Amino acid sequence: MIRPSSLLAFLSLLSLFSFLLLQPAFCDSQFEGFDADEDDVAEEPLDPTSLKLVDLPLTVTGDSPPASSTPDSNSNQPDSTPSSATTESDASESKPDSSTPAATTAASFGEWDEDEFEGLPTAAGTPTTPKSAGASSDEKETPDPNSKQQGERVPWRKQSFTVEIVCVSFLIMFVINYFTGKRENENIALAWAAKFATKDSIFEKNFSLLGVGEGDDSPLLLKEGQNVFKFYASGRRFCQGLLATMELKSRHDLIAKLYNMVVPCKDEITFQVYMNDNAMDHVIFALAKKKAAKMMQKEVRDLQRFAGLVPQPANSKRWVPEELGVVSESKEVAGDLITDAVLEQVFGEKAFEKFGKGFISMHFSDQHPGAHRKMLLFKFALPDASNMADMTRLVALVPYYIDLIGRYKLSSQARSKTEAARNKAAQEAFRELQNARQEALLRKKAEKKEEAEAKLSAEAIRRKEAKDRARQMKKAMPKIKMSRR
Repeated sequence: MIRPSSLLAFLSLLSLFSFLLLQPAFCDSQFEGFDADEDDVAEEPLDPTSLKLVDLPLTVTGDSPPASSTPDSNSNQPDSTPSSATTESDASESKPDSSTPAATTAASFGEWDEDEFEGLPTAAGTPTTPKSAGASSDEKETPDPNSKQQGERVPWRKQSFTVEIVCVSFLIMFVINYFTGKRENENIALAWAAKFATKDSIFEKNFSLLGVGEGDDSPLLLKEGQNVFKFYASGRRFCQGLLATMELKSRHDLIAKLYNMVVPCKDEITFQVYMNDNAMDHVIFALAKKKAAKMMQKEVRDLQRFAGLVPQPANSKRWVPEELGVVSESKEVAGDLITDAVLEQVFGEKAFEKFGKGFISMHFSDQHPGAHRKMLLFKFALPDASNMADMTRLVALVPYYIDLIGRYKLSSQARSKTEAARNKAAQEAFRELQNARQEALLRKKAEKKEEAEAKLSAEAIRRKEAKDRARQMKKAMPKIKMSRR
């Protein structure tokens, strides 16, 4: 027989067990309006920066009582639930909008009714403090966007001075190159003058007056530019004087120097010898590289009119090298001016390879276009300042040909041909002069006629046009002859 006390104990254990089984369902009834999907949306991803330790005290509201984790306390205190819910909603709204799901959750909490939060535990307000501390630490650690923009502007500011730096550098290089190039050109000109225009030199032995002045202290060179120097000499038979012009590279100009690196050029010196009128016979002669000789024969006026390319004579054993071309008025003049001494010193096969590297051209003419008709022209390339002795034999050609041309006389047969050619050229020049004069007169008449027509009134112009028209019609009409019987 079962005792009543044991039955009572069994019923009490059964009721306690049923209470424990029904507790989850009871708790779920306290959260009406919550769905599983919304719980998933409300879960926020963990931010690694929020887990950092911050030395800030936890803030706890003084009015709210301490939260209890037992279900009895939750069920016995229904009035404290709305306040805790409100605290959580405020905390969620005060959090910075770090991500889109958090913003959606805050908005959804703000739209719920407070009556639906009956029995909600008040312990949820506790973790809000670390989140706010984490948010404050994030705000401290997050760099200012203005500072980023300023950091990004720094390279742009550096690049803004690139053009100025390049321009200043170019100007500095230009100034330095100007003085160094100027000094280099002066050194080349002074080295040439020291070699060929000082005491016991070639020009000092062949001319009595050197330089641009009359005294002994007069300068030898005349500087006309940073790369142009001139030397004058006079006081010699057969000629009035000699003018040497040195045209050097534009070493002082940085742009010209860069251009010369692409298109190389040479330092040149040109000798112009002004011969006396009675000291030069009918001579037209030129010697240069073959390509340059052909160009001179086509472009230079006296060579184009009187001279032509001369091949090597059949009976001559010695002649200039094949790379040189001879332009002359006659074969006799070419043979007489290319002497054995010249071939041996400069224009022979072996001598030209050694001493003729700086040779460019020679041109002798008694019909030179210009103020002075009878001239000898020599053009050579200048070596470096330390190698001026290499052009000694080329410079020696100048006094040699002055004496040779001054003493040279044509044969009677060659003279008759040259005189005929010069007479023909003189007649052609006279015709050209007459034609030029006639054209100038016609031009003046036309200008006067235009000026007179401009001064006439409109009525006078109309009458004149009518007269011209009647005259033209009269000329166009057929002529009729009348006969009488």
